[in-house]
Amino acid sequence: MSPQVTFFTNCWEGDWRYLLKTPRLQNMIENNAYDFKEKILCISNVDDISLVKKQAEQLIKKKIITSYFVAQDYTQMALDFFKLTPAELKQSYKYSIPPLTSLYLCKTDYLLHHTGDVILPQRTNWVSPSLKALGQNKKFVVANPVWDGKHDSVKSESFEENDSFFIGFGFSDQCYLIKRDTFRQPIYNEWNDASSRYPDYGMWGFERRIDSWMRNHDFHRLTYKFASYRHDSFPKNIWRQRLEVFFGTRDER
Repeated sequence: MSPQVTFFTNCWEGDWRYLLKTPRLQNMIENNAYDFKEKILCISNVDDISLVKKQAEQLIKKKIITSYFVAQDYTQMALDFFKLTPAELKQSYKYSIPPLTSLYLCKTDYLLHHTGDVILPQRTNWVSPSLKALGQNKKFVVANPVWDGKHDSVKSESFEENDSFFIGFGFSDQCYLIKRDTFRQPIYNEWNDASSRYPDYGMWGFERRIDSWMRNHDFHRLTYKFASYRHDSFPKNIWRQRLEVFFGTRDER
C-alpha cells in the first residue's frame, strides 16, 4: 500500500491569480504523478480574502483541491505548537507562516509542499521512489527534484550519490517531501553557521531553521536525478498579472 501524502501549496497576493484562475495549480499537482490523499491550498497575505476564497471554492468543486485554509486563522496555534514567536522569526515571518501552518494541520504520514512559483514542467513519477528511499534510512529526512535543471550544481553540493539520487545537506522551501512526524516537532530553534548562506530576507525563517537542524544532527537531503522543477518569477505589477492571466500568455505547464 502506498504511503498517504498530502499536497500543500500556498498562495498570496503576488501569485494567487496564476494559481487559482489558470490551469497552473492543477498542473502543479498532476505533474507529480502521485495519488495524493489530500490536496490543500493555504491562503496567506491577500488583499481581498473573500474573492480568493470564492476562487478556491471553485477549485474544490472541480476536484482540483480537496480543501483550503487561511494561514492567519491558525498562526498562533502553529507558533505555540512549534515554540516560536513572531519576534524570533523576524523579517521572515510572512514566509514562514504558510509552511508552519501546513505542517501543523497535516494529517497524513507525508507532506509534499510546493511554493506557488514552483512547477514540474512535465509529469514525472519522482514521489514514489523518493518515499521508498526516505523509508530506508533514518538519516534521509527530505527529498526533492533537481532545482531549475541545475544537475551540476546539485552534484557539486552533494557528498554522495546512487543510481537515482544525489545525497547531501541543505533544505529549500521551494519544494520538499518530508515525513510529517519528523518535522512536526519543536525543532526550529537551532543555529548552524553554514545556514547563514540564505538570503537576508529569509535568514531567520523556516528554511534556515530546518537547514540548521539538519546539519546539527547529520540529517541528509535526497535529490531525485530524473525530475526537475522550474522556479518561475511572476511580475510584481498586479495589472500585468491580470493581463497575463486574462490573455493566457504565460506557460502554466
